[in-house]
Amino acid sequence: MGVYKQIVVHYICRNVQVGHMIGLEADAGRKSRPRRILTVDGGGLKGAMPAAFIAEIEAVSGQRIVDNFDLIAGTSTGGIIALGLAAGLSGAEILDFYLTRGPRIFDQEPGEGVFAAMVATLRRAWRSMRQLRTSKYDADALRAELGVVFGDRRIGDALTRIVIPAYDSANGGLYVFKTAHHERLAVDWRVPMLDAALATAAAPTYLPAHSFYGAAHLLDGGVWANNPMGVAALEGATVLGWDMREARLLSLGCTSSITPARRVVGFRDVKWLIQTLFDGQDRLSHATAKLLLGHPHTNPHLIRVCPEVPAGHYALDDARRLEELVRMGRSNARALMPRINECFLLGGREPFVPCHPAKVQET
Repeated sequence: MGVYKQIVVHYICRNVQVGHMIGLEADAGRKSRPRRILTVDGGGLKGAMPAAFIAEIEAVSGQRIVDNFDLIAGTSTGGIIALGLAAGLSGAEILDFYLTRGPRIFDQEPGEGVFAAMVATLRRAWRSMRQLRTSKYDADALRAELGVVFGDRRIGDALTRIVIPAYDSANGGLYVFKTAHHERLAVDWRVPMLDAALATAAAPTYLPAHSFYGAAHLLDGGVWANNPMGVAALEGATVLGWDMREARLLSLGCTSSITPARRVVGFRDVKWLIQTLFDGQDRLSHATAKLLLGHPHTNPHLIRVCPEVPAGHYALDDARRLEELVRMGRSNARALMPRINECFLLGGREPFVPCHPAKVQET
């Protein structure tokens, strides 16, 4: 946890420095709709739940999510969702990605009969054994499916501001993909959305690190920011210079579960320890957002949606319960629709005009 706190301090200091060096985004004297932020957690195929939530909100309201949020942040599977929304995909199209392409990505296309079930069981067992020495999956299937979705779109084509955390394992530091929503952010707008998606989703032991021109061995942003609501709130407060007391934040998780306490922890408890570390990240990220926006008891515009489920019931690479996740997402969306309407669906936002300082010189 000490390492994670150092990362947060590093992130704050770096962004505060950027804001003061270049000048914060000017909002003075301009009355407009409140700044709204959407964040989506990591969680592999469990991303079907927030994708279904978004699809249901769009279907009921008749409004696109991307048209109602000034900043969208996502990590890992949440990064894919954030990039998809910023690329102009509807919630329904993103949900279809999980339902139709998700099983192919994780080598779990459904089959009929006893023989297909046996083959699927053997495949899962073989991949679990493979995971002991290398990544459980190759990135080829994920690259192919994401390539169909994103095509040749770049981060510079995003319709709103985005923040996509990754981790630079080659240099031991943070790597955050961002739109050019500040004059100093003059590089990432050139990066293909495909590369950003592959990097933020490169979960250790599940997928290999991702490299592309200008960066090497990038890992899943969940290494330090699986829940990106703190990162997004910091971005708004520091780089963008927003008055966070007036901001609104909707955070979508990919389910949570209670991790029972243990007095003694050994090597056999590695899974428990990893989950505890993720829980610690989640709590700190949530607390950071609360500090910047105000506690939900005093600020009703900070909403966290992350249903609690039995421990181990869902896995990030298990396609067998996708329909359950979809039903959960739709149900939560319907229950929260009045609050979502009141807080976030305000009939559009101010246009996002990115800074592309190098674009005119591009060859």
